[in-house]
Parts: sequence; structure tokens; C-alpha cells
Amino acid sequence: RSVLFVPGNRADRFDKAAASAADLVCIDLEDAVGPGDKDTARAAVVDYLQSAAAHVGVRINPPRSQMGQADLAALAGLDLPFVMLPKVEGIEDLEAASALAAPLFPLVETAKALLQADTIAAHPSVTYILFGGVDFSADLDCELSWDALLYARSHLATCGAAHGVEVFDVPYLDVRDADGCEAEMRRLMSIGIHAKSAIHPAQIAPIHNALAPTQEEIAHARRVVEASQAAQGNVALLDGQLIEAPLLRRAQRILGRV
Repeated sequence: RSVLFVPGNRADRFDKAAASAADLVCIDLEDAVGPGDKDTARAAVVDYLQSAAAHVGVRINPPRSQMGQADLAALAGLDLPFVMLPKVEGIEDLEAASALAAPLFPLVETAKALLQADTIAAHPSVTYILFGGVDFSADLDCELSWDALLYARSHLATCGAAHGVEVFDVPYLDVRDADGCEAEMRRLMSIGIHAKSAIHPAQIAPIHNALAPTQEEIAHARRVVEASQAAQGNVALLDGQLIEAPLLRRAQRILGRV
């Protein structure tokens, strides 16, 4: 449901992030770390990851860059839940990280990347995708708004669903606006995105609150499942509505989020 970023040059925050309610934690060696701190941060992060919690991964520098290659070499052999790859625009960027045993978590953050999203999602090492909406809007020279980014989000949701890859949305940038963060997550659910990244621990609860089904949704989903089971493979009706396979799958997904 959530991935929380923590700067790679702030080792004092690693444990706090890991202890948060975030489902995944990503220590960031890319945007959060200035050029002069890259080597020092990398060493500290690799040392921490040797014994980090099982849900803590890392975002490296662009995988085909000199700095990214140094990151990949330093991470070789580590058992990680994921390695996030920025600036991915095609298979060649994924293949640059092929020596890693960890699942790959590419960012789609340019127009070229969006055009290759289906190919990226189909790669066998890719488990998650993150929509880098801020960079994407800069690449297109468009607003960082719901309407401007709707096509990109919907396209990524479709590609993710087609290949069983979870799509995470861009962070909500106002860390003080919990209501806005929760409202955006609810809108994302309506187009098929069920996960979001965060830049502050305070954003995790709003994200999770939005994703949690209501008591009414849970009760209805249970009735759908019970009606389908009672029909034993035959046509099932609930409140006059035909219960077909898509409705049953949706009910099962709702119950899976309880």
C-alpha cells in the first residue's frame, strides 16, 4: 500500500522510517543526496542494509550512470526486498541492474518511459512500478495536477494490471495536508491504483485509511462471496443482481484488504 522515502545521507532517520507503519521503506541515494555526499551516503546505506528490516530497500542513481553502476556494485550480494531504479526508459536500463537478485522497482518519470511502460511492467524482474509524477510533468512541461496526469496514471494502472505489477503513485507533496493526501489516494483507487509513495511518516495513515474498505463494503463483499459459494458454480443472484466472476473477484479483493 505504501512506500516511505528516507534520505540516504540521514542515517539517523533510517530506524525511525523502518519503525513507521509504511509497508515498504526506500532509502534514497538519488535525489535526496547531493553529488558531494554520494560516496559517503552509499557506504552508510550499504552498511545499514546488511542488517535492515526485511521491508527496507534502496533507490540507486540511474542504473547506466557511473554513480548508478557504483551503487549496483556496492549492493551486489545483499538480500533486499527491492531496488528502485530511477530514469528507466526501457529494457536496457533494467538489464543494467540484471546482476542483482533483488526485485526491481523502476520509476516511470518521462514521456519515453510511459511509452515503454508495458514492456517495463512485463520484465520478469519487475515487481513494482513508481510513477514519478513530478519529473514527468517537468518533461511534458505540464501542470502537476490531476487532470494533466490522469492519462499517465491510467495507462500505468492498465500496464500494471496486465502484468501483475503493483503501481505506486507519486508522493503527495504537502506533508501537512493529510486530508488532501487521503482524498488523492481515494481518487487513485477509482482508476485502479492502490498504492502510493510518501515523503513523511505522517502521510502513511492517510494513505492506509483511504485504502481500507468501509464496513458497508466489507459486509456487501461477504454477501457476494457467500451467495457465490451457495450457488456451487451455478448462476447466483444477490438482491436481484447477477453475481458474475468480475463481481466475485472484486469482492474477494475487498476482503483481502481487511
